[in-house]
Amino acid sequence: MEATLELDAQYRALREEAGLVDRSGRPRLVVRGGEAAEFLQGQLTNDVEALAPGEGCYAALLDRKGKVRADMRVLRIGEGEFLIDTEPETGELLARHLGTYNVGRDATVERDDSGGALLSLLGPLAPKLAGDAPLGPEHAHAERFVAGAACRVIATDAGADLLVPADAVAAVTAHLLAEGAQPVSEDAADIARVETGRPRVGREIGPQTMPAEAAIDERAVSFTKGCYIGQETVARLHYKGKPNRHLRRLRPSEPVAAGDPVLAGDREVGVIGTAVISPAEGPLALAILRREVEPGDEVRVGDGVVAVVEAVGT
Repeated sequence: MEATLELDAQYRALREEAGLVDRSGRPRLVVRGGEAAEFLQGQLTNDVEALAPGEGCYAALLDRKGKVRADMRVLRIGEGEFLIDTEPETGELLARHLGTYNVGRDATVERDDSGGALLSLLGPLAPKLAGDAPLGPEHAHAERFVAGAACRVIATDAGADLLVPADAVAAVTAHLLAEGAQPVSEDAADIARVETGRPRVGREIGPQTMPAEAAIDERAVSFTKGCYIGQETVARLHYKGKPNRHLRRLRPSEPVAAGDPVLAGDREVGVIGTAVISPAEGPLALAILRREVEPGDEVRVGDGVVAVVEAVGT
């Protein structure tokens, strides 16, 4: 009960004030050089070359068949410098791929081993705590002073992220907590993510997932730029086909668990990626389900828990 109450308090903090999550475990890469933009343009799904310094985008690395290998945030720091952060599960893969395909290019790929922290502020008070000035659209970023330290502040869908220099992590963390931020766990952040309907690599998105199936194509894919790995399959599906599967939110009648099978009749149509219990909405889950299952349908999860299927907006 104490753990549940604690999680409820964390949820209230990130919904009503500001929650603070340390996401320093997300691997970061720096790509530099006169051909850095052109190089990334040919590897990733989004229009990296169109970014101006201070702008960023969400993007994916695909295989030749258009399946997601990794997703990431790409920030343009300067004319020939980009900062990329990705999920812990895909950091090594992304570093190895970019470090292989940059051969012969004026584009170096280095790991950011500076020891700095990535701190996520989630909630309505996040902009105030991160410098009290609007950043603009998601992924816009700028250098700001927080607790006397030059931090890179990045706009997110849920608030703001701060890239904090290694020698200022303790001071900036103490300042944010003193100003009203509340420490929250990834479990609490997951509740808000599931409510919003945003999938995550390693949960809903796996190596057999196409961007359209995960409903990330509008955010992660440019359909007007030049070639990139997997482009032909992704474009053909976008213009001429229909995904075989769709990201859905489920509203189960009782709690379910990640990995539980989802059945329509006697047929398995998917697997639960993330399952949470929202203090505001009760049990919820995200899953990528076969296209014959539509919003409003009822399915069975795990040992027979009934769940209503809902559309998501990402």
